[in-house]
Amino acid sequence: MKLAALLTSAGINTAVCIVLFSLYSILRKQPSLVNVYFGAKIAQVRSRQQDAFRFDRFVPSPSWILKAWETSDDEIYASGGLDAVVFVRLIVFSFRILSIAAIVCNFLVLPLNYFGKEMQRHQVPAETLEAFTIVNVEEGSRWLWAHCFALYLVSCCACFLLYLEYRSITRMRLAYFTSSVSNPSYFTVLVRAIPWSREESYSGTVTRFFSNFYASSFLSHQIVYRSGSVQKLVTDAGKMCKILKLTPRELHIGSHSMRCGLCGTTSSFNVLPMDEEGDKGRSDFGGADLRKKECAAALVFFRNRYAALVASQSLQSRNPMTWVTNLSPEPGDMYWSNICVPYRLLWIRKIAILVASMALVAFFVAPVSLTQGLVHLDKLQRTFPFLKGVLKRKGMSQLATGYLPSVVLIIFMYMVPPIMLLFSTLEGSISRSGRKRSASIKVLCFLIWNVFFGNILSGSVIERFSKIFKDVTYLLATAVPSTATFFMTYVLTSGWASLSIELMQPFGLLRNLFYRFILRNNDVTTYGTYTFPYHTEVPRILLFGLFGFVYSTLCPLILPFLLVYFSLAYLVYRNQILNVYVTKYETGGTYWPIVHNTTIFSMVLMQVIAMAVFGLKKSTVASSFVIPLIILTLLFNEYCRQRFQPLFKHIPAQILIEMDRQDEQDGKMKDIHEKLKLAYTQFKCKSRTLGDPMPPDHNNCRLEDLELKPGKSPVHLSA
Repeated sequence: MKLAALLTSAGINTAVCIVLFSLYSILRKQPSLVNVYFGAKIAQVRSRQQDAFRFDRFVPSPSWILKAWETSDDEIYASGGLDAVVFVRLIVFSFRILSIAAIVCNFLVLPLNYFGKEMQRHQVPAETLEAFTIVNVEEGSRWLWAHCFALYLVSCCACFLLYLEYRSITRMRLAYFTSSVSNPSYFTVLVRAIPWSREESYSGTVTRFFSNFYASSFLSHQIVYRSGSVQKLVTDAGKMCKILKLTPRELHIGSHSMRCGLCGTTSSFNVLPMDEEGDKGRSDFGGADLRKKECAAALVFFRNRYAALVASQSLQSRNPMTWVTNLSPEPGDMYWSNICVPYRLLWIRKIAILVASMALVAFFVAPVSLTQGLVHLDKLQRTFPFLKGVLKRKGMSQLATGYLPSVVLIIFMYMVPPIMLLFSTLEGSISRSGRKRSASIKVLCFLIWNVFFGNILSGSVIERFSKIFKDVTYLLATAVPSTATFFMTYVLTSGWASLSIELMQPFGLLRNLFYRFILRNNDVTTYGTYTFPYHTEVPRILLFGLFGFVYSTLCPLILPFLLVYFSLAYLVYRNQILNVYVTKYETGGTYWPIVHNTTIFSMVLMQVIAMAVFGLKKSTVASSFVIPLIILTLLFNEYCRQRFQPLFKHIPAQILIEMDRQDEQDGKMKDIHEKLKLAYTQFKCKSRTLGDPMPPDHNNCRLEDLELKPGKSPVHLSA
């Protein structure tokens, strides 16, 4: 690929960004789109819908950029929680380390790459991008020591910054624990695989077991009932059957008409009441039916936090497949349908998901090979001679090599996050945040293998399939630098343009149009809100970080494009966290170990590839000097794993004991126990007596019984 093709891709994506950024600054001012661009603040900005027409609504303005820039970490925490702060710190860390790499490598390594060989020079736009990579350095050149020095400098700076971030975020997580005094999950243990008994229900079995072995600390319990998608369909079908049995007069009572956007009439269909008059006084849950709907799972409440921690980490019986205990997720984080999955089937599900993930990776080999074929036009023309005439037209080759490969790959990649989220759901995650975190790991592994290694291997397959497995080191040393051109265009297309799409929220716009013009529903509070897509954005940021590490010494020309991406990402995502996404649950910053492990992997991969390239260039001494660097990086990772990682897996008992003592001294423990009885609401109305297998009559439900959202105290984020 020539530099002109890269500039063509950069120009196209820059124009797309400018147009979409300007369009966003106009659309966000429109009263009818408040729910799309201010979902997190819809209660505060609803008054905008009553404003009169103003001309400034149709003039682009950078006000949102200034607001995103001036926002503090405390405001980010208040809006998006600790996970949002960790995500922003990931972007800041990536920008810092790649800034150092860009300064060192572009001023030291890039000139050596360009003048590494005696060759005929062309005008800069006509130069091939290989002229700016380490491929252009002569074998045995003494200037390879400059590459080795840059490698050491980038690695040391990355380890130093990574340590500072890990330490700072660990302090934030400890502050998150101490600030969550009223968190009911600290008192609650989720028990699964409860043994079945003919003589008594699951509720009775739980009461007998914990009253016997945890008599001094056991408070009460709450049985979990089946509430999956199939059960919901059955319940809905039963409600429809009851509705059909009602007389027309009964059907008319309590309903109201809604205008249809397709036919325009006001009596097209009626919105039926949620509770029919004929059903009042009757409960959908009979005692006999509830016994059948009980799952072999329960939420067990303890009198103090430390007792719950001990019970959650202990082996409860001689059979490890029964009485399985874990600390419960927060009430809003519970994934109720997965809790009812039989525990003995989870390992089978995980194996099946692993096989399905491998099949998905194999399925994507075809589009990845297609994109690499577009990059290597000379090889593609030899394979398909009929394309020669088309690709010789003016501008077609630059468009085909500089823009189309990334677009084709991105279109296919949009299918991956929803599929991986489904896989994580089927694995049996008990929390919504855990499901999204698991999907993040799957998407990250998929992107690293298919986008990075897949493109490297497929680029080599086109040329030499028979030699691909003979020498992996030689393959990495030759294929990685040659694919740098594709990854530059991928950063432009998947990076810059994707941020513009994230700002525009196309799915939210379409949903708004559907509700407003098809359903004729103008109540924006019924349109729904979104949570932040960590399973999509965290892997993308980490993938671009991997590109920066691997190509910092091989092809430093990619670093300025990455810095532009991270600069835009810092502003865009802060704006989205503040205005668009609603935080319903979080992991407490547990995404950072994923960031740390991926960064260490990227650094080691960078060092291994550099060592292979030095060996290929006949610089054995420089290649040998990389080995100590690899060892030191792995030792640094092991230190961080021992020092920080346990705090992201477990809650320190010291913190919980101190919180228990403070609450007992202040006399708050009794009040906390009362609130526990209403914390976890699987259904709309819950019994005030936990462990009671019979939900109360709907006539006796109070408003505060229908929904409870425990809040969190704010935490000071300064490290």
